Amino acid sequence: MKWKTTFTKAVRKYKHAWVFLYILIYMPWFLYLEKHVTTNYHVIQTTLDEHIPFIEFFIVPYLLWFIFIAAVMLYFFFTDVPGFYKMAKLMFTGMTIFLVISTLFPNGQDLRPVVFERDNIFVDMVRILYRADTCTNVFPSLHVFNSLSACIAIRESSVLRKHRMASCGAYILAALIILATMFLKQHSVLDVVAAFVMAYALYQLVYVSERKRAPGYSKQPALQNK
Repeated sequence: MKWKTTFTKAVRKYKHAWVFLYILIYMPWFLYLEKHVTTNYHVIQTTLDEHIPFIEFFIVPYLLWFIFIAAVMLYFFFTDVPGFYKMAKLMFTGMTIFLVISTLFPNGQDLRPVVFERDNIFVDMVRILYRADTCTNVFPSLHVFNSLSACIAIRESSVLRKHRMASCGAYILAALIILATMFLKQHSVLDVVAAFVMAYALYQLVYVSERKRAPGYSKQPALQNK
């Protein structure tokens, strides 16, 4: 019976895990788009993209994105439930907007190189990435948006702000991930800009507006301290 008690306590302690059920909405919708948006799509790219070189070494931070997002989410899941809810709200709202945009406005890009100038293990990894991931449903970039969401959650955490080395490391990794989306020809500059705009707008909605609703909030805290 001890295991039942332990299980019950765990369920109560981690009841906020219900948030992860969002994957049951996101994945079927995303996979549907990946399967059906293949040819007739709006090309999202600019002249500037043509001047950005292909650099295969950026495959490393690009793939580290998966570990980065999972690590930040799990940190908040186990240590800061309110912070976890805010991060999930920010991230999942943006991901839903991305799905709606991709459904109503099928999009993609034609930036990927047909022939690689070099042949090494990093190029091989990029080839695998290209085979696994289509060049459609790119606007806005979720790699960029979710990286920004993780950075926002870290910046808004009173605990993590005290660990400057860890925070700076996360920001640097996020910056490399964002650059990787363009240097690997996975995304256009427009995809990246759109992700920044969406992250800023949703930050205002999720974090700033909630902070303003908090008891005792003042737009001019410095004046109160005088």
